[in-house]
Amino acid sequence: MVGAGGMSGAAPSGVGEVTGRSLPGRVLVAKPGLDGHDRGARLVALALRDAGFEVVYTGIRQTPQAIARAAVQEDVDVVGLSILSGAHVGLTRKVLDALRSEGAGSIPVIVGGLILPPDVPTLEAMGVARVFPSGTPLPEVVSGMEELCHRI
Repeated sequence: MVGAGGMSGAAPSGVGEVTGRSLPGRVLVAKPGLDGHDRGARLVALALRDAGFEVVYTGIRQTPQAIARAAVQEDVDVVGLSILSGAHVGLTRKVLDALRSEGAGSIPVIVGGLILPPDVPTLEAMGVARVFPSGTPLPEVVSGMEELCHRI
């Protein structure tokens, strides 16, 4: 992982060209708002890294504007939000607005965490590409990310 956390487990630059295999994609994993619990986000980031993704992890307590700026600076294919606070609808709306204001409104956004089933259609109507509630098996998250990155 690369980013505010400072850990790097991503494939070195040029690996895709050397091996003849292209990397699945570049993903930003972010924790918006005041929620300080990031175990799930770190597990997802590690699973994506292990599947060959290049992962940028921003760390906890990020503002929507900081997430959008990081997504643009890191040239990511997908933004993944991990939200456990119950504020997923409001925080996601703010991140989507921030991405649009940065000229990056076309970057797909996925949301994971404590998402109540009635909130899934609301998130999707706002433009969220995929929702992964707590308990979603990691292989399902990885395959969902692969699908999104291949659509780009």
